[in-house]
Amino acid sequence: ARNAATTLRKAASGGATSALTNKPQRLRDVSSHDDPRIDMHDNELNRVLGGGLVPGSIVLLGGEPGIGKSTLTLQTILHLTQRVLYVSGEESPHQIKMRAERISKDIAENIIILSETSLEHIFEHIRDVVVDSIQTISTEDVDSSPGSVTQVRECASALLRFAKTSGVPVILIGHINKEGSIAGPKILEHIVDTVIQFEGDQHYMYRILR
Repeated sequence: ARNAATTLRKAASGGATSALTNKPQRLRDVSSHDDPRIDMHDNELNRVLGGGLVPGSIVLLGGEPGIGKSTLTLQTILHLTQRVLYVSGEESPHQIKMRAERISKDIAENIIILSETSLEHIFEHIRDVVVDSIQTISTEDVDSSPGSVTQVRECASALLRFAKTSGVPVILIGHINKEGSIAGPKILEHIVDTVIQFEGDQHYMYRILR
């Protein structure tokens, strides 16, 4: 159990491994070749992401409650061939399955669902990751309530370190609060690589990804 806890802390923090493997190098020797992007099987989403999802990147999808962030994300990952872990802090696996069946009758075996709010428990199951909703996730290392600025910052930072050290892309889903900012406020926007705003009137069929 002690070894497992140590491994978990290293995964969350990036551990000492990256410090040993990262070495100074001449700028002229650095490869300028772009990493191959993951095709999201959605031309518009690929375009907003600059050609697809970059391995090791962390993307924040923000929008007002009920706008369709979870539906868009689920609709997207149902078309992927990579193994995906979908972590929901708000919905049960049964609720997610019902939505998935409304979207597609053919659900592949590569989508894994986890209903969890503990960051430590999430890291025990982590592979490719979607976290919905980030403001409900908390870590035991911080003595504050889920959704607080400190909790949101620490959880997002741990997921960022995981993405950068493992090469696994992470998508975070965050709500817009009453002040018009993504839950944090603004904390997540400074941590992630890409911020996508999902906008539009929830009573109409069209949405805008900005």
